[in-house]
Order: sequence, then C-alpha cells, then structure tokens
Amino acid sequence: MLTRHIRTVIPRLVPIRLSKACYSEQHQKERSEKPNESGTTHFGYETVKESEKWQKVHKVFEQVASSYDLMNDAMSFGVHRVWKDIFMERLGPIGGGNRLLDMAGGTGDIAFRYLKYLNNQQPEANQAANHVTVSDINQNMLDVGQERYKRLSITPKNCTVDWVCANAEKLPFEDNSYTAYTIAFGIRNVTHIDKVLSEAYRVLKPGGRFLCLEFSHVSNDYLRWIYDQYSFQVIPPMGQILASQWQAYQYLVESIRKFPKQEEFKAMIQDAGFKCVQYEDLTFGVCAIHSGFKL
Repeated sequence: MLTRHIRTVIPRLVPIRLSKACYSEQHQKERSEKPNESGTTHFGYETVKESEKWQKVHKVFEQVASSYDLMNDAMSFGVHRVWKDIFMERLGPIGGGNRLLDMAGGTGDIAFRYLKYLNNQQPEANQAANHVTVSDINQNMLDVGQERYKRLSITPKNCTVDWVCANAEKLPFEDNSYTAYTIAFGIRNVTHIDKVLSEAYRVLKPGGRFLCLEFSHVSNDYLRWIYDQYSFQVIPPMGQILASQWQAYQYLVESIRKFPKQEEFKAMIQDAGFKCVQYEDLTFGVCAIHSGFKL
C-alpha cells in the first residue's frame, strides 16, 4: 500500500531534551534528579521508557506548533471549534473572582473562549477581578498562543492573563489557588495521568471544578470502523501534506486509542479525590468532556 510505503521512508522522531529555561529554579532542581529508568509506558503504539516519553511528546509538539490550528481545522472539518465552545459553556464562568488554570493550553483556544465568555457578561459594581493562567510544558506552543493573543487583539474586561511553561505532573502553583482547572486534548500525552489529576486536585480551591476535553472512544461498531479508517488512512497523510509531519500525526491517532475509555477515565478522576464525576460524549464519543469537583 502507498501509505505503508510512505511510512517506511519517513524518519522516526528523534527525542530531544527540553530546555529548562521556562521552569523556576526550584523545579529545575527537582527535574534534574535521575528519572525512573525501569518503568515503561506507551508513546502511541510504541513502548518506551517513562523517562523518554515526555521528550518524544515535546518533540512532536515542537514540530507541529506552527501548524497546530490549521491541522485541527483540517482533521475535524472545523468541528473541534464546536467541541471547545460546548466545553466553555459547560464551565460557564460567572461573575468575578474566577481563577482558571488552563493546562496544555499553549495556543490559547480555551483561554480565549474564557475571556470572550467573561467579556459578554455585564460586570457588577465592585466585582472581583478574574484571572486565567495559560500553561503548557512546551514553550513553542505558548509562543504561538501569545502571538495569536496579540494578533486577535483580545481586550479582557476585568481579567488578567499570564503564560507559564510548566509540567502538568508537577505544577509550580500553590495549593488551593484556582477555582477551575481545564485541560483540552492534552492529558492523553502525559506520562502519568494519575499525577496530573492529583496535581489538578491540589491546586484547586475547595469547590473548584476540573474539566477535561479529550478524544475518546466510539462505542458503535460501524461508526468506530469508519472512524478508524479515517484516522489511520487519512490523518497521517494529511499531516504530511499540510504540515510535513507524518509521524507526529501517526502518534496522534495511536495515542487516542491508548487513552482510557470513558468509564475508566471517570474512575481515575474519582480516585484522585474528585466528587460528582460525570462525562458527556460528543460526536458519538469521538471526544468526551469529563467533569469533577473538589468538595
């Protein structure tokens, strides 16, 4: 097959080390400790050392950062915008004093929706200021987001914004410091999902909400077959044509299949301490929104 031939000639991704410039001195020291070399995990369908996965994932997003939004539109025929709009509607920030941590939010899609949502509200007198922290482990993605922020000329009303390069498994934020935590299409790329959920729980204030938008699993057999054909036969070649990146998008479709199914992920969120955990399938389960509260 043509696709098999092309895949054999595309070079494999080469792991690189992420610059530590974007971390605080304290967290640089923590990450300089020797990682666990014995544990293994998945990078798509490939089995790798736990200490290598974040390097490989970082390389993927370093390569696709500049074409990330274009590829999202092409792969989903623009439907990802609807998913993200629904995601923000489910969060529904109201009034003042909201503090959102948008993790894996480098290009700003969720943060910009948050700002627009707040801008569309009529502020009350003496309303407390809102805030959003856009955080990502990849500085290249944050650079794209900040460029978009300037280009779109978004003027927040009564809301401050900061951009922080950080690892979702070990956040440089204080306990009980945010009222909401969002992560969209990012949690499947981490090495330890349980650590990310634990950190999300730690930084949320009591009563705070965790919301995750992520690719998930189609339950209908017929629809799943169609979805799989599209994913494996169309998306990687599309990535090669539009972004000169076959392997990065091959990893994308494989990582989706390795991510826990809806009920399993729900149980993981509950194990992290969250209450009232529920999920909502979008587009027949192509993606899902999971929600939980720190009570």
